This record gives sequence, C-alpha cells and structure tokens, in this order.
Amino acid sequence: MNIALAGGTGFIGQAVCDTLAQHNHNLTVLTRDPDKSRHNLGPSVNYVGWDARSAGAWEKVLDSADAVINLAGEPIADGRWTKSRKHRITESRIASTRLLTEGLLRASRRPRTLINASAIGFYGARDASPVTEKTDAGSGFLADLCVAWEREALKAESLGLRVVLLRIGMVLGPGGGALTRMVVPFKAFVGGPILPGSQWVSWIHIDDLIGLIEWSLVHEHVKGPVNAVAPAPVTMREFCNALGRVLSRPSWLPVPEFMLRLGLGELSGLMTTGQRVEPATAMRGGYTFKYPALEPALQDIFHPMPHTHDDQRIGA
Repeated sequence: MNIALAGGTGFIGQAVCDTLAQHNHNLTVLTRDPDKSRHNLGPSVNYVGWDARSAGAWEKVLDSADAVINLAGEPIADGRWTKSRKHRITESRIASTRLLTEGLLRASRRPRTLINASAIGFYGARDASPVTEKTDAGSGFLADLCVAWEREALKAESLGLRVVLLRIGMVLGPGGGALTRMVVPFKAFVGGPILPGSQWVSWIHIDDLIGLIEWSLVHEHVKGPVNAVAPAPVTMREFCNALGRVLSRPSWLPVPEFMLRLGLGELSGLMTTGQRVEPATAMRGGYTFKYPALEPALQDIFHPMPHTHDDQRIGA
C-alpha cells in the first residue's frame, strides 16, 4: 500500500515505520523535521515536511495514499498537567487530526482508510468491570480529550473513508514507553507497585500494536473503535510482580498515592486508577495476538532471543 503517516518519530511511530517499510509498503512520513527523521528512520521511507497546524504542499501526499495513519500528538505523561501543558496535549491531537481531515476533503483522490490513534483513557477511571468498545465514554481530562479527538477523526467518514479508532493501552516495548521509567527502581532493588495496587493495567506489546495496525489496514470490515490491548489485563500489583520476576529483582516497595500526587499532580490519577479493557473487536475479528500474556511479553523485551535486535532492547 501507499501509506501516509503522521507522528512517525516517537517511540510508537518509529517502530510502526520500521515494520511497515520492512513489509514493503510505500511509506511517507509527515514530519516537522524531514532531515532528522531521515537520519533516524533511514532512506527506505519518504519524508515530507508539515507543521501539524497549517495546510501546504504536504497535502499532495494524500492524493496518492491508499491509507493514512495518524499517531501525532504530544506525549501525555512527560510532565505535570499544568493548564498550559493540558492545552498543548489537546491541541497537538485535535489540530493535527482536523488538519488531516481538511486535507482529505481537498484531496483529488481520497485514501480508502484512516487509522487514527486514540487511547483507553476514553473510558475514564473504572473499577474491575470489563470494558469493551461498546462501553460509553468516561469522565475526566483524558476521556474528554479522546472524545473530541475521535470526533475529529470520524469526520472523514462523511468523505467516504473507513475510519478505525485505535484506543491504545500501555505500550510495552524496547527503547521507550512506560517501561523505561518503571524499570529504574527495580534495577535499584526498590521496585514495587503504585498503590492501591488493585488498579487494572491494560497493556499491549508493541509488536501486537503494529500487528493490529496492519490487520486494520487490510481488513475492510474493521471500522470504528478498536481496543489496542492484550486479552489479559492485570492489576498493578500483578504487573510489578511479573516485572520483578523477569528482571530477577524484588517487588517489595510500594509507591504511595500521596507521593505521586505531590510529584505529578493531576497526572498521578493516570497511574493510580485504571481500566480492565478487553480487545473485543480484535478477538471477534480473528486477530491472533503474538503476546497475549504479560510475562512472555516482558521476557521478549528484556531477554530477547538471539535473532532479535538485542541492542535495541531495554536492559540489554
């Protein structure tokens, strides 16, 4: 396929680009810095400049694309949720998605598919009750953001595109994401769960996230929300116990909620609450998870088999 991808320079985006290029798709990345992206991702990918805010020559890419993948957005958990930071987080997603849909409106030949990132934050803080794609939106900053974000993406349906809304959970993989921070105290023998410990963690190995993107590209029946999570969510306590076993480190020092609130403010709620999310659409549609269970997923990341790129793995 000819694929246009926005947000290809982050932890998830680079991995998606690498795999799509390896699988012989013709990939064009929309990026603020084409030269830097070319250095990071290599010459097998095309690069076109855009600022994620304004129309321009980049729109010509849409004329020849079979599909558009939008992963653009400022990282959510990189700092306290100040008023200005929440504004940047919101605008980086809403504005870029609106810009893409407006570009699709003007395209001389429109792509067939838009795969737009979202997050399981759509469901808000939940108890232990299972959550599927049919569950209503929750409340709070992230839930409101996801609702508005998805609303912009769904405008492409009126243009004849098939829109897939990937509600992504905690992504586990080498070289980035939540694990790079979680592993630090474990390596210092002071790891442990974030209290209360009973909150649910809905996670996905990055290989399966990429797998779901490719699955969504080729299966025309897939549309609307898709929970991009593994079929076996765990509690925070179970997650940290598994991480400790894989790292051969104890998981004995819990992190109190008040300490997180002092350090992170409102952002701490992202870690002290959770959702027990099920990938109902993917399971029903026949997607086969490479890593359906947590511990084998962690083993692959920290103790990869010889045929994988060890130097890219956390802790290698």
